[in-house]
Amino acid sequence: MSDMTETTPGWLSSDELEMTRARMPILYVEAVPVRVDDSGEVTSVGLLLRIGPDGTVSRTLVSGRVLHHERVRDALLRHLEKDLGPVALPRVPASLQPFTVAEYFPTQGITAYHDPRQHAVSLAYIVPVTGDCRPRQDALDLVWFSPQEAVSEAVQSEMPGGHGVLLKQALAHAGCVI
Repeated sequence: MSDMTETTPGWLSSDELEMTRARMPILYVEAVPVRVDDSGEVTSVGLLLRIGPDGTVSRTLVSGRVLHHERVRDALLRHLEKDLGPVALPRVPASLQPFTVAEYFPTQGITAYHDPRQHAVSLAYIVPVTGDCRPRQDALDLVWFSPQEAVSEAVQSEMPGGHGVLLKQALAHAGCVI
């Protein structure tokens, strides 16, 4: 037995992650980026446009895993910067109480949320952004929709895995009358 403690922050290798996903839930954070007016009302919702591994194009929310030894707040900021760019200027809520906890299952129909890779538990937040958003990494674009447009059948049909349901819950939580 070694007296050395592993201090390198990070995550698992691809093989280790696949094995872990098959055995236990993985913790995620999800953010619904919004623009708000001076009174705090949501005026628009930002949805990412992505191409999936199978080549399908979809709209999605900011989402990602919480790393080992990473605070939830830090994970949320990291994923917001990764997906929206370094000058998005997100205003992470003072209270880290999520508006909902989404449970993703590899089997469809258990909840409204589905991820064929794993069982995941996701803490979901509404995050106002005030800066210039320029998608990075694997996102093709970020499109701002009015709350009414975001819950339209056309946009909802482009949001797989339950993200459309999560978006509707976020807007209801924010008091948007749709």
